[in-house]
Amino acid sequence: MAIMFIPAQWRDLTHQQTEVEIDASTLRDALTELDRQFPGIHTRLFEHETVRPSIQISVDGSLNSRNLRTPLRPDSEVHFLPAIGGG
Repeated sequence: MAIMFIPAQWRDLTHQQTEVEIDASTLRDALTELDRQFPGIHTRLFEHETVRPSIQISVDGSLNSRNLRTPLRPDSEVHFLPAIGGG
C-alpha cells in the first residue's frame, strides 16, 4: 500500500495520524480514497477540481502535483508540501 504522509495542517481531519496507508493504483485514486476515509481532505487539497496552486505533491521524491494519473506502486510514498507563509 502507498503511504500518504499527512501535513500537520491536515491532521485534525486524520485524527492526528501522520501517515496513512492507501491501496490505490494512481495518485487520483489515492486522493479519492483518502478523502473517503477522512472527509474534508478534498476541500483542503483541491480548488475547482485541480490541486491548489499553493500545494505541491511529491510521489517517490518527484514533484508532480499536476499529474493525478501518476501511477503508484505498493511501496510508493506521497508527500504533500503546502506553502508556508511568513516574512
